[in-house]
Amino acid sequence: MQTIPPLSSVLSSLLRADLTTLWRNRKSFMLILLVPVVILLSWKGAIDRLGGTFVLGTCLTLGLIAIGLMGYSNSVARDRDKGVFQRLRVAPLPTWSIMVSRLAIQLLMIFLMTTVVFIAASYFDKITLNTSGYIMGYLASIMGGAVYLGLGQMIVGLIKNAETVNSTSRLVYFVFIMVGMLGGLGVLGKEIGDVVLWSPYGTVQHIVASSIHPGSWDASATRALLATFGYAVIFAVLGIKWFKWTGSEK
Repeated sequence: MQTIPPLSSVLSSLLRADLTTLWRNRKSFMLILLVPVVILLSWKGAIDRLGGTFVLGTCLTLGLIAIGLMGYSNSVARDRDKGVFQRLRVAPLPTWSIMVSRLAIQLLMIFLMTTVVFIAASYFDKITLNTSGYIMGYLASIMGGAVYLGLGQMIVGLIKNAETVNSTSRLVYFVFIMVGMLGGLGVLGKEIGDVVLWSPYGTVQHIVASSIHPGSWDASATRALLATFGYAVIFAVLGIKWFKWTGSEK
């Protein structure tokens, strides 16, 4: 008779394994952390014109996109293609615990990325927030991260081949960066700007920028929060529904 280990032991073992994998791929993780910092430094001259909260909110949003699309989706697709999930599923542990461990690691990455951006903003650009701004900024980052983790999950659910997942996530990431940033700045015209405003990029950027400056929170930020929550739920539901534990046949 197979003995089922305690849930705490299962989650602890999975977390250790996922942390070990993260450490072994630390170069990729460091690149993901550097993306928003590099943009923050390159936009230093635009802070006076656009405002510190807008620049900081944009950098955090791009960091969240990198975690969800470049980090999470590719790691899940890679491990699925290697048969990692298939081996874990035959182990005496709840199936849901496998993904909970993965998501916990992603939450850690979101926390670290947000912290690094806050430190860089304070040190290099002299953008400082009050205590409530930092707390709300972390909460908004988690909410926004849920959108892009859900989107990454949906991409992995739709596409079984790991290489195709990688190329698709890079394409979506590029579109978010180019269309999102330029549309948000009004460079692409009013119509595209309105679309971007209510896209996953626009709503996440809005709630993050408003959260780090709580005094600027208004009705439009509340609507953006509701839209962000809706995106997160839709992406997560579809991603879970479409997800397959085995990859494409080689």
